[in-house]
Amino acid sequence: MSYLSYINPTATSPWHTYLAQVDRVLPYLGPLARWAETLKRPKRALIVDVPIEMDDGSVQHFEGFRVQHNLSRGPGKGGVRYHPDVNLEEVMALAAWMTIKNAGVGLPYGGAKGGIRVDPKLLSNKELERMTRRYTSEIGIIIGPQRDIPAPDVNTNPQIMAWMMDTYSMNTGSTATGVVTGKPIHLGGSLGRVKATGRGVFVTGREAARRIGLKLDGARVAVQGFGNVGSAAAELFVGAGAKIVAVQDHTGTLANPRGFDMAGLMGTLHRDGGVGNFREGERIGNEAFWDVDCDIMIPAALEGQITPERANRMKAKLVLEGANGPTLPEADDVLHDRGILVVPDVICNAGGVTVSYFEWVQDFSSFFWSEDEINVRLDKIMIDALKKIWDTADHHKITLRTATFAVACERILIAREERGLYP
Repeated sequence: MSYLSYINPTATSPWHTYLAQVDRVLPYLGPLARWAETLKRPKRALIVDVPIEMDDGSVQHFEGFRVQHNLSRGPGKGGVRYHPDVNLEEVMALAAWMTIKNAGVGLPYGGAKGGIRVDPKLLSNKELERMTRRYTSEIGIIIGPQRDIPAPDVNTNPQIMAWMMDTYSMNTGSTATGVVTGKPIHLGGSLGRVKATGRGVFVTGREAARRIGLKLDGARVAVQGFGNVGSAAAELFVGAGAKIVAVQDHTGTLANPRGFDMAGLMGTLHRDGGVGNFREGERIGNEAFWDVDCDIMIPAALEGQITPERANRMKAKLVLEGANGPTLPEADDVLHDRGILVVPDVICNAGGVTVSYFEWVQDFSSFFWSEDEINVRLDKIMIDALKKIWDTADHHKITLRTATFAVACERILIAREERGLYP
């Protein structure tokens, strides 16, 4: 019996959303559609027990996952998240979206993802390290610089990547900087990596705004999720003349029609780990965030945030998906019917994996680029990829999301067909 038999996705689950997105692209795949079932079945899923000794001497067990969705175009690539809601179905969907994302921007990777079901805020730093090292040892049988390269995601960071790299290196007997990306700079990390995802959101958003005639100077932007992605994108939009009129994170929701002072907002974020205590602007209910008057909406938190009901209320002209899977398929239809353009996650937030690719290449060559070089290369890849996707959307009269899947799935399935089946 396939482990897929144990998955029973609900209408709002990430895996259901992904499968619905694949179904929408099938009419545009031509003869390659005979391979389409490949896209609906992860190649490999690993569930591991992660036992660690806590600071008080007790032993706790955590459940960890690593899913490799498709490796036809290269080694797996995708982040590791620590969150209480992590489960196999979510990690499967995130790995699948990584497959599409990597193919959509033309990176030589397949898609993978990992995670541990845990609230990392409840662990001490030493407990966090022990958990990370044990998890890395458990998934070490399927990861490696040429096999599957993890990276930071929700609640993980360069320090956690450093522990993962060190653990893998100790187990293999030699330093393997290329086994993870998003590392500290002095351990083989890349300049520009921390803000790369947010930069990609800005670059694709800038190009999309230009195409629909929306001027960034004076544009009103609402941002859900103010971590690395949301805050970096917000700073770049403000630098282009836009104003942030609403922000929401786990500490609360704030609105200010005149626009927030970014220096003050970032200061509160760095001090408190959230924006809830920022005194400028009005504190509003979390649900009221979706009613804010804005031109650009950036969902940069978790999946499944834009429901059909919320999509009917939103006032934005442009949605930039900084998070993975923030829009349910039915909500996609509502936004399309209302004339609201969505730049989908699988291209919009691909800046992070693109600079992860740069880091991986630099680790292999032991030759590192300047941040300016990184940003120039990133911008070119993102702009060229979006142009190809936009041309596909115009040709078939389809949404940017379906066009991204069409471009990506064609590349994936051509690789599958040319490689053939072994044995």
